[in-house]
Amino acid sequence: MARDLNLYIDRFIDHVKLSGTGSTDTVDAYKRDVFRFVNFLIENDIDSFEDVNKENVMDYIGKLRSGEIGGIKLSDRSFSRNLSSLRSFFKYLNRYENVENNPVRFFKNPKVEKRLPNLLLIEEMIDLLQSFDLTDPIDARNRCIVETMYACGLRISEATSLRVSKVNLDENYLMVIGKGNKERMVPFYERCGDVIKLYLTKVRKLYLKEENDYLFINKNGKPLSNRSVQLMLQEASINAGLNKNVHPHMLRHSFATHLLDNGADLKIVQELLGHENLSTTQIYTHVTIDRLTKVVKSAHPRSKKK
Repeated sequence: MARDLNLYIDRFIDHVKLSGTGSTDTVDAYKRDVFRFVNFLIENDIDSFEDVNKENVMDYIGKLRSGEIGGIKLSDRSFSRNLSSLRSFFKYLNRYENVENNPVRFFKNPKVEKRLPNLLLIEEMIDLLQSFDLTDPIDARNRCIVETMYACGLRISEATSLRVSKVNLDENYLMVIGKGNKERMVPFYERCGDVIKLYLTKVRKLYLKEENDYLFINKNGKPLSNRSVQLMLQEASINAGLNKNVHPHMLRHSFATHLLDNGADLKIVQELLGHENLSTTQIYTHVTIDRLTKVVKSAHPRSKKK
């Protein structure tokens, strides 16, 4: 019977992948969260989703939050994600698997305070970019990746899946496939175009073994993985002397905040980032306000303690 329940997980994950509603990391989180819940059901001799009741779910989430299941106490944010995974799973079961029961509907996500995103100051961003040696092929490629992600506010998955045919160097813009397989146009500044040209004319052809359209490739001519970009960025930030744990999404945060700091319209930034809802983009206005507040407190003469 355990095998039967696990088959539902496989079909649910296939459904999520086909719907294109999340990144690879999101799909992995769904799979991990739902698999853990199904294991709980099996261990408690529940072999049908129709038999799961509110008390079962309450027992599960209580043990999950405390760390009895999973081994680690969950923060509100992690708990909220787990509950959202179960909600999506039962919604799938109701709609596609003829399961009428949905005990998860009784539970609401806790209010999670939005964290202000970490970012690089403009000076730090310049230090990072200038740490690459453009005469070295690998460094030139890595500079191109970092410059493009920052210039266009790309998610890491958008950068690693970017195609040569989607980059217009005559008019300095690229077409990128974002969440939900939605394509958007993002312009980039001239310096970024120069770095892309250098990479395409001097570097990419050194590694290309057989023709493909991926912009960023490794020494074997294959598309770069998300993990390899993460590791590269960590090493580059150390080489640049940055006292921060720099990750790819920090480049996206920096892109949005720097645009808003310099007067960009919030709706335009929303479009450039590919956010469906303006509220998602508004977090960056809080970053800007927070930074301005700190400047006033530290620099204004009337802010000094008596």
